Amino acid sequence: MKCPECGQWNRASMPHCIQCGAPLNIDEASRLQWKDKLKDGGPSTAYLRADEFGQVDATPDARDSLAGEMQDLKKRKREGAERQSRLNEKKRERSASEVVVTEEPASAIRSRRARHDDVPQTAVRIQTSSRNDRARREESEIWHKVRFMDENGAFAESRTYDPAPSGTYTQGTGSWHLAGPLGKQIAPPPEHKHVFLKVLLAVILLSAIGAGGYFGYKALAGDNGPAINKDAIVTASLMDDLAAHTVLIPGEDGTNIYIRELHASYPVIDGFATIEVADHTWYDNLEGALDETMDVTLTPFLKTASGKQTPLDLVTYQITIPLSPITLESPDALRTTVSTTMSAIKIVVRPGSRVMVNDKDCSDTVNSETGEMSYNAMVQPIGDNPYKITVRSQYCRENTLTIVLYREKQEVPLDLSVGTYGTTDQKNMKVTATTLPGAYVEVLTPHADLNITDLDSTGKFSFNAVFDHIGYNTISIKASYGNKKPSIVNHEVYYLPPADEYTKKAWPLTAEGYSELLNNLSVRIANNQVYVVKGYVQYSVSDKPQRVVINTSEDGKSQPVLVENFTKIRWEVGKYYRIYADAASSYSSMPWLNARYTYTK
Repeated sequence: MKCPECGQWNRASMPHCIQCGAPLNIDEASRLQWKDKLKDGGPSTAYLRADEFGQVDATPDARDSLAGEMQDLKKRKREGAERQSRLNEKKRERSASEVVVTEEPASAIRSRRARHDDVPQTAVRIQTSSRNDRARREESEIWHKVRFMDENGAFAESRTYDPAPSGTYTQGTGSWHLAGPLGKQIAPPPEHKHVFLKVLLAVILLSAIGAGGYFGYKALAGDNGPAINKDAIVTASLMDDLAAHTVLIPGEDGTNIYIRELHASYPVIDGFATIEVADHTWYDNLEGALDETMDVTLTPFLKTASGKQTPLDLVTYQITIPLSPITLESPDALRTTVSTTMSAIKIVVRPGSRVMVNDKDCSDTVNSETGEMSYNAMVQPIGDNPYKITVRSQYCRENTLTIVLYREKQEVPLDLSVGTYGTTDQKNMKVTATTLPGAYVEVLTPHADLNITDLDSTGKFSFNAVFDHIGYNTISIKASYGNKKPSIVNHEVYYLPPADEYTKKAWPLTAEGYSELLNNLSVRIANNQVYVVKGYVQYSVSDKPQRVVINTSEDGKSQPVLVENFTKIRWEVGKYYRIYADAASSYSSMPWLNARYTYTK
């Protein structure tokens, strides 16, 4: 706050101004009373300290001593000013002429002493004051007002010197003496001590600043700064199934330990106060990027039955901040080539997470139960289209995923309609596209009913794509126009017949059926032959995509097959499943099947 007396800015917790010593945080009536006491030479205003918890403490504070010194300094300044004013009045009463001390040879002085031993003699000369003489007198006046500091760092009484008596100065070893009966050691003349004066003033100023800083630091941080409690015991633990730490602080039974950061007190039982703190307490309200670890600090206070609180040593330890979970479902890779204007990005996060896509908040599209989220990305034919996904889940730090959808630059625009599906259960699917009016269009994959009626006028055309196998099928279209580079668009569609239609085509994997599959594997793959696989999962071959080995014999010990999971159910090793899959390839001398439907019974 700003001092009402001198205008110096002070910390709000300081009781007195560090510049003039005036009391702070008191009403105007008390301040006027303080001024009256200060004029009369009375003591400074007394006050009581109250800590941040409201505990009143009348014990001495190092800041009181500093404030007292500042008051004493102000008083001495006022007395010095009054004394100097009196001296100035005396000088004005003197005549216009001044007595100037001049030097004479020592032989002449001795001769005068021999002739007039009974009368003190001075060698003087009368002349008017010059500009240089006035400058020396001003330096002498400054010298008269110098204050000294003793060995304990406190200011001693001001020393004021009377004007030097008239006479002749003789220089000895490091001092000056006045010749004649009045001769004694005196201060050097002003013109020989201006360098010493400047050094002395600088030392006094630096000492005052250092003393103030020292007492202020001791009052705020103690002699050696905040200490760390080395007797406290900190261990990792769990709290509500979340990462936490348990802190044991030693103390006397019957007392309480108050933790400022937690705003709670903990009783000391069997010599320790037990504090459990969930790790997320420290960073729940922090925004932005957080580090993997964080150093945290507890500030304990010993609280007695009377309510008095005494600060204890700090307790510090380190916590680990987990990443927000995020799983990419579609596309299959972080960099993917697409051919449509609209492409879906599917992720799975923890329910309730905050999700940002290219700095746009999409949290409202996250499924509240499963955590699934689908984002329709607009992909332009410019090459790379980056999408930065930032996820912040509860009790976690931010996790970032960047997906790049590549779409080749086109000289001849060729786009599939926004509503083009990526999955279907029908063998035929209608596809609509647009290109330059008058362009030449070719469909390079199986299709039927190509319609180019509006191609010349609007550039729009359509056809029915025909899927010749179960699983992923590619639709390929080419558009040409004059001397421009032709554009080709490839679009994948996952074709899977309905379960009732697919499963009724399944063959059992008996001993005969297993042998027949091995002997005619290439034919069964070409025909997309469907089989029913029953058994326990023996072991996992890969996690993404998930591939496992199952023994299909009745005793579960032979007839192994490798099955790749294209279903919505995640398999677990050691569990029994009934799986419908079609022949795809071979792996380590065993059939490889692609699973389309999974049942647990």
